[in-house]
Amino acid sequence: METKHITVLLNEAVASLSIKPNGIYVDCTLGGGGHSSLILSQIPDGYLYAFDKDEKAINIARSKLSKIASNFTIINTNFSNIQFALKEYGVTKVDGILYDLGVSSFQIDTPERGFSYRFDGPLDMRMDQSQTLDAYTVVNTYTESHLKSILYEYGEERYASSIAKKIVKERQIKPIQSTLELVEIIKKAVPASYLRLGHPAKQTFQAIRIEVNNELAILSKSLEDGLNLLNSGGRMVVITFHSLEDRIVKRLFHQKTTLNLPKDLPFIPDGYDVDFMLVNHKVIIPSVDEVKSNNRSHSAKMRIIQKK
Repeated sequence: METKHITVLLNEAVASLSIKPNGIYVDCTLGGGGHSSLILSQIPDGYLYAFDKDEKAINIARSKLSKIASNFTIINTNFSNIQFALKEYGVTKVDGILYDLGVSSFQIDTPERGFSYRFDGPLDMRMDQSQTLDAYTVVNTYTESHLKSILYEYGEERYASSIAKKIVKERQIKPIQSTLELVEIIKKAVPASYLRLGHPAKQTFQAIRIEVNNELAILSKSLEDGLNLLNSGGRMVVITFHSLEDRIVKRLFHQKTTLNLPKDLPFIPDGYDVDFMLVNHKVIIPSVDEVKSNNRSHSAKMRIIQKK
């Protein structure tokens, strides 16, 4: 199975890791293996650990990486387990960590995975196919108030209330089974003018996907643990695709690089310092050419932090 996934900010992200040929690097979001492939090609005397919880993605990426080198290990677990999982391999410090938080194109474009509002498929959206919670459960069992809260908080959906109300009304007639069924319900719940602003189901699908995979809580934990793993001079590179993720990254990076002392102190006392520095003060976005060739990259934002 070949994927049509185009890696976003490929060269920029790997260059931002400032790779050492003998360094230890972690790709927390293996996906189609784009970033991992480039990293692996630059560490002949180093080692790569890559995380993914999607077995299909792992099989595809392993085949791709094996053609480059053998100094890598793929770990089939959520990146929230980064610290514990690496410790099992005897790794307590690394030289760089990369997160590409976009959903892989082959997941989106595979109808039976249920991620896409453009293809008909079951309401699934699980990145880890072994877990119980799926989109069907969220859509058909969550209370109206819970649905409204998810759509508003995770999807920043302005019509969260009317969409939640419509979902509950429709599922009382019969369970909502497929992605396109849900799309039609969303279309009926929003004003006609909203349909002209883009796909009306985009924010709702994002919200349900985040809920199903517990994405925001997992991201916060993993980032904290990842920063603790960095060697001096080591870097963390994070590519986000929506404002909720970017806000988490921006806030954490600011917190880690800001010295909080009383404003009236005449000098900084000995022993007070921050352990990290921002590499890019201005967020990095894809070039015009990249967006033209890969529309899915248009919302990407990259931030970089370095351990002193």
